[in-house]
This record gives sequence, structure tokens and C-alpha cells, in this order.
Amino acid sequence: MHVIVVGAGEVGSYVADRLSREGHDVAVIELDGEKLRQLDDDLDVLTIKGSGTHPDALRRAGVDNTELMVAVSSNDEVNLISSLLAKSFGVERTIVRIEAPELRGPDAEEVRKASGADLVIDPDAETASEILELLDYPGADEVAHMAGGEVVVIGARLPPHAPLVGRSLSEIGEEFEPDWDFVVGSIGRGDEVIIPRRDHRLEAGDHLRLCVKRRARRLVIELLGLDRGSLHRVMLLGGGRTAEILAERLTDRGVHVVIVERNPERARILAENLDDSLILEGDITDADLLEEADVGRYDMVVALTGEDDANILACLYAKSSGAGETVAVVHRLALLSLIGDAGIDVALSPRTATANGVLRFVRGGVAAVATFLQGDAEVLELEVAIDSPADGALVKDLGLPKDVLIGAFVRDGKAQVARGRSRLRGRD
Repeated sequence: MHVIVVGAGEVGSYVADRLSREGHDVAVIELDGEKLRQLDDDLDVLTIKGSGTHPDALRRAGVDNTELMVAVSSNDEVNLISSLLAKSFGVERTIVRIEAPELRGPDAEEVRKASGADLVIDPDAETASEILELLDYPGADEVAHMAGGEVVVIGARLPPHAPLVGRSLSEIGEEFEPDWDFVVGSIGRGDEVIIPRRDHRLEAGDHLRLCVKRRARRLVIELLGLDRGSLHRVMLLGGGRTAEILAERLTDRGVHVVIVERNPERARILAENLDDSLILEGDITDADLLEEADVGRYDMVVALTGEDDANILACLYAKSSGAGETVAVVHRLALLSLIGDAGIDVALSPRTATANGVLRFVRGGVAAVATFLQGDAEVLELEVAIDSPADGALVKDLGLPKDVLIGAFVRDGKAQVARGRSRLRGRD
């Protein structure tokens, strides 16, 4: 597939990297020469200096044989016009990034329709949603809802005291026969991601991803040895758009929210917009400020500025002061290993939300895709086609590759954990 990516920022470069490594032909259009030089050094993609709003740049990028355009520059208007032009050249599918609420609201519906965009994404809002999902699973570092929420994929590192430590999957399965509420989908051990079988034994420090029925949330949290406490106080370090979205949703849940923002004008705007949140003006790396704000008493501290170093340092200070869970938003993925070793609980990135939307289009016929910052596991949600080889077949007879696991299926609105003896039907 030939794909054009407009914008070589953190989101565009990540999408280009992921698609090129999968063997797709990728062209990236960007005005910033330095960003293009970096891409040339790091990725096997065609780089075009120019704007996605210029037909000449699109032609040089190969628009005439392009099947998908991903317009994810930092300029909403550029993204919309890029989509409009791509459609006029016959590009079948376009994805655009829109951040401004004015362009996402009902008043701009006709503008979005005119662009022809098949999917509109907002990485800031998606990042806020990811953080909110973690609230329901304290101690987990990944949460993805699939099949309308009937199935939840939970990622967490297994602490030494967890009841699952030292047990094989066959032993765990026997305990919960005959109707399982969860299945271990993958095991991250060191740099390896394993799609496990019955003889695999779980070890402390393993990073597990479990496919869980919605009703089994409490059971799984207990088996993983995670904290079951609820969150009442959250501190947001950095007052950007993600923080504002997050604060609005948290206060709606009755959570006490404090935001620390360095820019005086931005702090003033937040104070005007967020009546139920406390806004503190200052630097998130100022230890005196954090101590005065009593950062150690917060159930969760989220650092979400655009500066990775500041986010990491602030989370480390919060953790050392006694804060509950710390979440760092990172933009340079090379820092992920440092974050885990340093003791920060969760790392998130705006990149994965965009990648999930793009990959859904690239995979074709897939309802949803969930990717993760750590490891190369991918969760797909799709429907069994009527009269396909899977329609009426037992899971164990499908001949799936060893790196593939069917974790669950939903039939008549009810989730079931998939077993070798499970018989699939069309429309599952």
C-alpha cells in the first residue's frame, strides 16, 4: 500500500516508521527541513519538502497511486485541506488530525464533510481518555476496551506478591474451569513478547496482557496483585489541552484536581475555564512548589507537558514524596526503558492513539486495533464472516500461527473467553 503522511512531527514520524517497517511504501510531506533530514537518517521513506495543501507536493509524493493519506500536522487547516485535495486526486481514504474544539463541533460539520475525511482523530483527547481508563484499573499500565466494552485488555507488571506468580497457565485454567472469565494473551519478559501456551509459568516482573470479560474486573485486579483503592485526588503537571480535557472529566467524577502550569497566561485561562479545579502557576520541576502543594498526598500524579525530561523528573519527585500512581506522557520512545527502571508506573504517548486509527484502515475489515508502547503485540477486533473457514469451526482446528491467539469472542452481546474447544459462528 502507498501511504502519504502529511506532517513529520512526533505523530507523523511514528506512523511513517510503523508503516514502513511493515513493508508499505510511505511518503512524508513536511515544510521543516530539519525534521525531514532526521527522517532521512532514521527511516526508509520518501521525504518531500513542501505542504500537503500544494498539489505539486502531493504529486511528488505519488498521490496518483496513493490508497491512504494521514494528515497529522500541527495545523488543523492544513490537515483538512490536504484531505480535500487528496480526495480530488482520487485517494480512497484519508485520516485527519483536528485539535481545535471549534473545528470538531457541530458548527464545523460541513467543513469536515467537505474535506472528505474518513476518520478524524485527536491525539490529545485520546491521551486523556487513556488516562481516564487507567482510573478504573489502579496499578495497570495499559487498558483497551474492545467490542463495545464487553471485553477489556489489561496490561500490568506482575509484582512478587501477586497470586498468579509461580503458577503455570494450565494450573490457573484448571482453577477457573469450566467458564473462564479471563485469559493471558501475552507475556512480556525482558525484550521478548510471548504468546503463551498452557505450559508457560508466570514469574514476578512479567508484563502480562489479559483478555478479560467486563464482569471479571475485580477478580483480575486481585489476581494481578494490583491496588484496589479508588482515586480521590489527582495532580496534573502541565496545563496543556490534554490536561484541560482531563480535568473537566475528572471533576465530573467528583475527583479533586490540581493543575500546575508554568505559563502565566495559560494558567489564567485554565482558572477561568475550570471552576472546579485549583490552578497553581509554576514550574513542574520546582521541588519547593511541589512540596508546598503536598504532591505526596495525591492518589495519582500525571506529568503531561511537551518536555519529556521535565515529566520524568517531576514524576520521580512525586513518587519519592509518597504519591500513589505516577503517569508520564513521553514523546521520545527511547526513554521508555528509563521510565520503567526508574519506578514510574505508567508511560503514555499521543502516538499510539493515532497509530491505532491508521492501522485499522491499513488492516482492512477490522473494527478496532490496539497497539502498545512496549513490545510488538497488537490486538485486533474483527467479525467472523458468514461462510468463511472460521464459521462453524473449532478454534483449535483453525491452524492459527503460534504467535496468534483468539482471546475472546462476543455472541448475542455476551463475551466468552475463547478456548480450543470453542466453536465460532458467522458474525461472532
